[in-house]
Amino acid sequence: MEHQAGFVNIIGNPNVGKSTLMNAFVGERLSIITSKAQTTRHRILGIVNGDDFQVVLSDTPGIIKPAYEMQESMMQFVKSAFEDADILIYMVEIGEKDLKDEAFFNKIIHAKIPVLLLLNKIDNSNQEQLEEQVAFWAEKVPNAEIFPISALKNFNVPEVFSRIIELLPASPPYYPKDTLTDKPERFFVNETIREKILLNYSKEIPYAVEIETEEFIEDESIIRIRSVIMVERDTQKGIIIGHKGEALKKVGIEARADLEKFFGKQIHIELYVKVNKNWRSNVNQLRRFGYNQ
Repeated sequence: MEHQAGFVNIIGNPNVGKSTLMNAFVGERLSIITSKAQTTRHRILGIVNGDDFQVVLSDTPGIIKPAYEMQESMMQFVKSAFEDADILIYMVEIGEKDLKDEAFFNKIIHAKIPVLLLLNKIDNSNQEQLEEQVAFWAEKVPNAEIFPISALKNFNVPEVFSRIIELLPASPPYYPKDTLTDKPERFFVNETIREKILLNYSKEIPYAVEIETEEFIEDESIIRIRSVIMVERDTQKGIIIGHKGEALKKVGIEARADLEKFFGKQIHIELYVKVNKNWRSNVNQLRRFGYNQ
């Protein structure tokens, strides 16, 4: 049988469940998941290999109207997802009616490649609402195949993946067959720490944070990590550290537990907090953190 391979790019509004879907497809927790908008900031590839296929999945930031330089950069990751896709997954949730950017929506309905519209979170709906939503989206995106799913409960997800394999073009693999993602280890350290900050802090704090892992030393049985949490203001630094360092300690404990599962090794992690004023609006700083590529 001929080998098939292709890029499957997942787009949609924030909080629609793109990262949950990607992790379900890959079988690993590559993308961080929280209930807060803008959890995904970068384009993350997850690679699924079979004997005669390779699916390269791309999880992109949720589509928003950019308010500052970092968000502009995040939307560039989404634009790039249109350019190399062999199959496009447009993800919506029950009750949703439109995409936050009309230009992206026009690209979807005029796409020359297969489009799968996944109606997610159907476990939050009834049969009547589901039928109304399927009819609504069939009219709005007539070029799409529609799949009602629950990414969280894995309902209909294997069926979607089977359809993806059927639609893949004939091609040799793009990546070595033992590759799981295109991102280095430090990226997953950074994302895991950032997830814990999203979960443990409120208001603007999580959005003013970027992580930089300065040291990642792997021995046979232990990985030693030193990471810096960047914030934009001194007041944010105080909040991250917390009373007697308790808040920062909690982040470290939770991140270590997840990283030990991810890497399958003991983790020793040291966290520091530094002020990096207005990094979200500084082009040089954004490039340093992997934006504006």
